[in-house]
Amino acid sequence: MIQLFSRRECFFDDTLIDNECTTAEFLVHSPVRREVVMTCDAPWEGNGSDFFNMFYDDGKWRMYYLGWEFFNPAGIRACYAESVDGIHWTKPSLGICEWEGSYDNNIIIDPTIVPHLDNFMVFRDDNPACPPEKKYKAILMYKKFNLWCFYSHDGLHFEKGNVITSMTGKYDSLNVAFWDSTAKKYRLYFRGAHNASTKELVLEFKEGDIRDIRYMESDDFEHWTEPRMLDFGESDDIELYTNVVSPYYRAPHILVGFPTRYVYRKGWTSNYDELCGREERKKRYEKNARYGLVVTDCVFMASRDGHKFHRHDEAFMRPGPERPNNWVYGDCYPVRGLIETPSSVEGEPNEISIYAKDNHWTGPAELVRYTIRLDGFVSLHAKYKGARVLTKPFVYDGDTLHINFSTSALGHMYFTLIDEEGNRYESAETFGDSVDRVVHFVDENAVKNLRGKPVTLEVRMCDADLYAIQFI
Repeated sequence: MIQLFSRRECFFDDTLIDNECTTAEFLVHSPVRREVVMTCDAPWEGNGSDFFNMFYDDGKWRMYYLGWEFFNPAGIRACYAESVDGIHWTKPSLGICEWEGSYDNNIIIDPTIVPHLDNFMVFRDDNPACPPEKKYKAILMYKKFNLWCFYSHDGLHFEKGNVITSMTGKYDSLNVAFWDSTAKKYRLYFRGAHNASTKELVLEFKEGDIRDIRYMESDDFEHWTEPRMLDFGESDDIELYTNVVSPYYRAPHILVGFPTRYVYRKGWTSNYDELCGREERKKRYEKNARYGLVVTDCVFMASRDGHKFHRHDEAFMRPGPERPNNWVYGDCYPVRGLIETPSSVEGEPNEISIYAKDNHWTGPAELVRYTIRLDGFVSLHAKYKGARVLTKPFVYDGDTLHINFSTSALGHMYFTLIDEEGNRYESAETFGDSVDRVVHFVDENAVKNLRGKPVTLEVRMCDADLYAIQFI
């Protein structure tokens, strides 16, 4: 029996759905591109700035990212920026690292501290047992085939800690760790690779091997489970580069991820001659074929246990209309971190801001803000001819049913609660577009009277999307 309690249940996966009796289909919704919120135009940032990640801390958003220039021997640096609203970002002068004789920069780690730095992800450890001097933890590749943790008391000055795992992955990506306050454990996601036929781990990558995502967990951040590849069920074995997994802040029992999908066509074709940015692409191709041939996009995935994920393979984020600097290896790398921001349309509800980088290879890198409706990554969708949703049996707490939904003017929804005896309690017609609408039942006490009792929910839909439900 599924216990909903008073949690928001988003339809990111089929956990709640009786698939055999449901005809509504999952529909992936893409975010809307907004404005450039930060340009990486400082001389130490370069055209390769990437692997942005952020979290909320003490009244502001703290962002970490890499600054570097392609084919430049100066190395890679970890940089810092911050914002109070997610729209206006500043890069404070920190005085921590030297750049060309000056400490007037936002660098927090450079090659004198970590040679061959390739990634740098920071999180605030909200485990009550975490000591203050380790409140902020950075995950990074330190030396080949070693994933390390660095510690900090303030999120700016980091000291080398210990190896987390070794010889279990590739690590040259944005590896992600965090304390899951719902599950009361640490979760770690990192890049690996496997043989396409045997599925065995490979460290020295060969043509035909598959980039993948690996998972470990820990109760104390010292003792970790053995790494496992993420379980995508019967989905195709496709190459995934990043993961940016985190608890969804509006329903933290659900983990969401936005992995970058790596697509490597094995030869230059006439399409590359027609694709935007041909001359620069050709130069990269001559240095290394995949630098010119690979293109990337982004998909959406969700999990309840941290290991098994429902991955939607229709793109969540596409490279978009062709312009000089896109359709490259480096498009659609979402930032780890979701920020709720006001709508630009007065009177409309808040939205979720998602960020991704533009101008990979060409620079200066630009951080672009995108928006999507609350809970709006995936919906259960019905076309004009109509569709049905039937849930598995569940128990809930609450006196009212709230929904996040959208219909056309002609479209509609009808909700029916069905008890164990088969009694049906139907709603009035529901139409409109709201992230928080109360459903009214013909029997106005139906939801209250069925609280704590096993029920199923049937939804009849026409030209409509259902994003989430919650009993309050």
